[in-house]
Amino acid sequence: MSIPIRILGIDPGLRHTGWGVVEQTGARLAHVAHGVISVDPDLEMAARLAGIFSAVAEIAREHAPHAAGIEETLVNANPRSALKLGQARGAAMAALSLGGLPVAEFAPRKIKLAVVGTGTADKTQVMFMVQRLLPRAGQMKADAADALACAICAAHHLPLELKRGAA
Repeated sequence: MSIPIRILGIDPGLRHTGWGVVEQTGARLAHVAHGVISVDPDLEMAARLAGIFSAVAEIAREHAPHAAGIEETLVNANPRSALKLGQARGAAMAALSLGGLPVAEFAPRKIKLAVVGTGTADKTQVMFMVQRLLPRAGQMKADAADALACAICAAHHLPLELKRGAA
């Protein structure tokens, strides 16, 4: 008999941070919860980061995951945007780490590959596959679908200690 393992996935963003929780029992994945953290874009940067930090910490307390996965920042043509997104990602990672969770980092391509089967999938394909893999999740926003995809990817890459029930 396998021990259920809860995994929290985070899709960081300064305006909208997606989150999703799945539970893995053996090879079976089940949806637990998902949502989007939205912070006021008119707040100063420090207040926005504090909002992300607080919300992620609360979600982790409420759902008691054993592990977490977070999407890496894609460095694009706009370095300023990438740096700001990195700050949101850092706030979420700090909240998870301070909560005692191991945090795995995944490139967007690796997440898409784990869920869709190709690293070049678009958001529509990711959402479609998340809804197929987790039918009880129902309708969701793209940020929440991306976070659930991250949680699924993290489930596929859990360390052996967690898979053996050391959680």
